Amino acid sequence: MKENQTNSRNVERVAVIGAGTMGHGIAQVAAMADYAVKLFDISSDVLATAAQRIRANLEKGVSIGKVDAAVRERALAKLSTTNRLVEAVESADLVVEAAPEDMALKRKIFSDVDAAAPPHAILASNTSSLSIAKIAEGTSDPGRVLGMHFFNPVHIMKLLEIVRTERTDESTIAAARAAGVAMGKTPIVVKDSPGFATSRLGLTLGLEATRMLEEGVASIEDIDTAMELGYGHPMGPFRLADLVGLDVRLAIAEYLYRETGSDRFRPPETLQRLVGEGKLGKKTGEGFYKWTDD
Repeated sequence: MKENQTNSRNVERVAVIGAGTMGHGIAQVAAMADYAVKLFDISSDVLATAAQRIRANLEKGVSIGKVDAAVRERALAKLSTTNRLVEAVESADLVVEAAPEDMALKRKIFSDVDAAAPPHAILASNTSSLSIAKIAEGTSDPGRVLGMHFFNPVHIMKLLEIVRTERTDESTIAAARAAGVAMGKTPIVVKDSPGFATSRLGLTLGLEATRMLEEGVASIEDIDTAMELGYGHPMGPFRLADLVGLDVRLAIAEYLYRETGSDRFRPPETLQRLVGEGKLGKKTGEGFYKWTDD
């Protein structure tokens, strides 16, 4: 059941742009919240894989008692896919972009979506670090643009980081917050600044852990154990970096270092070397750790 919204930006239809790891997860939780969802990607193969993953996630949820069978069926009925952008967004109330972390790409997507979506539609980016204000520059109404930063895996992680710019309308923020609550998330609202809150804090910990490794303070395993048992983190900074992707971590570090000029975001040599060697974490089978399919 969707939370009642006390403003004109009532969300009933959601479009998700990009059907990769984050996009298909966002589409799933939106459909489970009883929104009509259109998932867009330029690749039909990526769309097919996304649909399979969503179904598999829902099936697993039912099998372990976390998802009601009726919710699974309703969610699948609410979800459709398309490789035509206009079809995806032409009747949307909320558009969530989940494309790769590339400013030029995101600006192009937002410009195209701005031209095709209804004037009332909220335009949100799932970026974890890029400037929302810069993404919004190519749109006709920056007041309807904000960040909605979900966390991986989307159907499990409860946090939603809503990023507001100086020009984001209050009604946009209120509607995005209500949509996040409907999707089972706990929203926080942060200012549009490099790295926002979560990426900035998480990256700072990961980079410092890597510098400690380079200095011989402790091993990868012991640093991870220190944070897990000493501070109650569900996983240590090295294991988390491998799951996020070391290439993603490096790109965010380079961006924050460039934007802030602070040495605390300077990418450590070890991180640069691993990415240069193609050791990107779990997705390539090796990063700080070696991974298997088990």
